[in-house]
Amino acid sequence: MPQLLIFVNIFVEQPEMDRVVAALSKLENVVDLYEVTGEFDIVILIGVDDLNEFGDVLHDKIMRIKGVRSTVSSIVLKVQKGQR
Repeated sequence: MPQLLIFVNIFVEQPEMDRVVAALSKLENVVDLYEVTGEFDIVILIGVDDLNEFGDVLHDKIMRIKGVRSTVSSIVLKVQKGQR
């Protein structure tokens, strides 16, 4: 079980939405994936063992997907109600 849960909010170049969703769905660290309304286009929940792994997943996998414009991340400090 991963030690850290992190929400990653993703801005997507709209013509690439289907490609980005498909690529994100294949990443083993992605726990949940949502297309959303509002400021962001996609919100994912990822699980990692430490911040080094998070950096690798973010920079070497997520940001390299064609169509991902930028991200904003939030580390889960404590689960009040949910899957953990």
